[in-house]
Amino acid sequence: MSSLVTGHRGYFSIGIQHGKTEENYGSLFRTAQILGANYLFTVGRRYKPQYSDSMKSWRHLPTFSYDTFEQFYETLPYDCRLIGIEMDSEAVPLERYVHPARACYLLGAEDHGLTKEALLQCHELVRLQGERSMNVAVAGSIVLYHRIMQMGAI
Repeated sequence: MSSLVTGHRGYFSIGIQHGKTEENYGSLFRTAQILGANYLFTVGRRYKPQYSDSMKSWRHLPTFSYDTFEQFYETLPYDCRLIGIEMDSEAVPLERYVHPARACYLLGAEDHGLTKEALLQCHELVRLQGERSMNVAVAGSIVLYHRIMQMGAI
């Protein structure tokens, strides 16, 4: 697996909980592969290859599907921070957020966000600017780009 961040220790993954449209999975996962993700996942919906993932990221990165949040949470790697991307008053604005070396980013659907169970288990919450929910693939891509910029990959 190639990563844009050369010489940097750590890893990151990204996934969506109860995503609304399948096209969002493909768009986010293609961007995640380009930006150096180590693995991808879905929670609450089985992953199916998408035309929006023209690079077929599932062929190049491990891609996991979990039926429940509990199943997903049990598989988090040791010492990996679960970071929820959510419009929440307790969330740190992305522009002030310092990304950990080992991170798992979790996004929810645009209309419902993350489940209460997920919010309670996240080690940290991060929010993007704006008063309305962004497209989940766009929001995830912005977070990952912020990560690689902060890590000095670009």
